[in-house]
Parts: sequence; structure tokens; C-alpha cells
Amino acid sequence: MSALIVSLVQLIHTLITIYIWIIIIAALFSFVRPDPYNPLVKFIHQITEPAFRWVRRTFPFVIISGMDLSPLVILLALQFLDTFLLRLAF
Repeated sequence: MSALIVSLVQLIHTLITIYIWIIIIAALFSFVRPDPYNPLVKFIHQITEPAFRWVRRTFPFVIISGMDLSPLVILLALQFLDTFLLRLAF
């Protein structure tokens, strides 16, 4: 049973790490303005925009002087969740 829990926590850790990198790439895309019809750009937008939208709606103060800090809020929350799960399992 312990091995199953460790495996599940490691899988969740990997998924969180992948999503963190996707959030970072989406934030970089906002500076570069790539082709919106590119399939990779569409995919990243579809995966990240619901989370960004939820943070913007729940915490309206994350937009400061036109700068959207929702990726930062999501990154901090994911990092906290990842650390919490790893400490809880081990």
C-alpha cells in the first residue's frame, strides 16, 4: 500500500511539474505574441486559460496596472501543493 501511495504522489508531482512548465511557456508567449493559429499555441492556451480566468475572476487584484499576475499566483499555488503532497507522503 505504501508503494502505491508513493507512486501516486510521484505521478502527481510529475504532472504538477509539467503544468508549471506549461504555465511558464504561456507567460512567455504573452511577451512574444506567437501565431495564434499555431497548434502548439492553441493547445497551451486551451490548457492554461481556464486556470488564468478562474484566478482573475476570484482574485481581481492580480491585475495591477494592466499587468496580469495570475500565472504567478498559479505557480505559487502549484508549488505549495507540490511541496505539501511530497512532505505528506514522505
